[in-house]
Amino acid sequence: MAPLNVCMVGTGEYTTGFVGGGQSGSDKKVGVVGLTLFDLRRRGKVGKLSMVGTSGNKFPAIREHLTKNITQVYNGLDTSFDSFPGNEERDPEAYKKAIDALAPGDAITIFTPDSTHYPIALYAIQKGIHVMITKPAVKLLSEHQHLLEESRKHNVFVYIEHHKRFDPTYADARNRALKGSLGEFNYFYSYMSQPKSQLETFKAWAGKESDISYYLNSHHIDVNESMVPDYRPTKVTGSASKGIATDLGCVAETEDTITLLVDWEKKDGSGRRATGVYTASWTAPQKAGVHSNQYFHFLGSKGEVRVNQAKRGYEVTEDEAGLTHYNPFYMAYAPDEEGNFAGQGGYGYVSFEKFVSGCQALKDGRATLEELDQRGLPTLGNTIATGAILEAGRRSLDEGRSVGIEEKGGVWSLV
Repeated sequence: MAPLNVCMVGTGEYTTGFVGGGQSGSDKKVGVVGLTLFDLRRRGKVGKLSMVGTSGNKFPAIREHLTKNITQVYNGLDTSFDSFPGNEERDPEAYKKAIDALAPGDAITIFTPDSTHYPIALYAIQKGIHVMITKPAVKLLSEHQHLLEESRKHNVFVYIEHHKRFDPTYADARNRALKGSLGEFNYFYSYMSQPKSQLETFKAWAGKESDISYYLNSHHIDVNESMVPDYRPTKVTGSASKGIATDLGCVAETEDTITLLVDWEKKDGSGRRATGVYTASWTAPQKAGVHSNQYFHFLGSKGEVRVNQAKRGYEVTEDEAGLTHYNPFYMAYAPDEEGNFAGQGGYGYVSFEKFVSGCQALKDGRATLEELDQRGLPTLGNTIATGAILEAGRRSLDEGRSVGIEEKGGVWSLV
């Protein structure tokens, strides 16, 4: 089994931990995508790596950052990669040249602003390249369904990086819902937030190209969808607060906190209905002690689950930083006793490894696209309801009305 060659599309915080000319101030100081793939290459699961952005002049500083903060920290871990465009070039479509340098059966990861996901993914799919897309997959339901159609036509694995599916606590809760011990779906509430400092990181696109619901509500909507595959959403009503982000210099359209109220119904025509409420904010306090508050409550006819993953019983207090609740269960950055990266069990890492394994299984004929869907992975086919809810929420906010969702013969639409 030959290692999987991967091109990383997007060079920002999530890929490299490099933002605004230096190391990110968030909990992703050395990124997630790059570090994970560099380690998977060390383990023989990934082969050639490349990276593509829009401005090549960032790459010398990115390489220096990766050498200092990864190679020199993790026992000489190789952080080399081919880069596009050239160091003296700027090219918003450099991803095409980078994808053209791959061969059918290779893969890309897309960690770029939401509005760019669709054209990049479509270009790769039509070249026979497997695709991982950061959530949300795309902004429009029509784009989601078109990518799904094209992926099946070209036998390409398209995986949405909904890493919360692999959080052990969330995964256990989902299993309890799926096996029926909680009974019929009745109510779901979730909240997820990040501090106001993130608006500085995302100011280039916040409120212009996407919103906090696409960025954060997508986590818990997907978790809810994965817990209740026998239910479908039928109506979405959005509500939003404004004022904080605009005070911080974001464009006037930027909402601070978005809440989506979603009606669900059981697919069997029994008349059973359920309610979902999903709230996301990027204007939480700067010194809240956590980078991301994240919790949900699932109520069923026979039981309920409450999960609070903001404070995980791990507290660190330092003179300058104060009290902080870290999350090593997502990405564990401490090296092992030999000095190697040791975060392979973190659910952020697991999400990538499952994508790589899925690509290899498809390439080797050990699984079909349908079988990968049946495994409950966050594929395009398993995340349509999430895509429908997110766009319906955006339209509800823009149009000042509730937006209906219909599904007939496998085709979804908003009304």
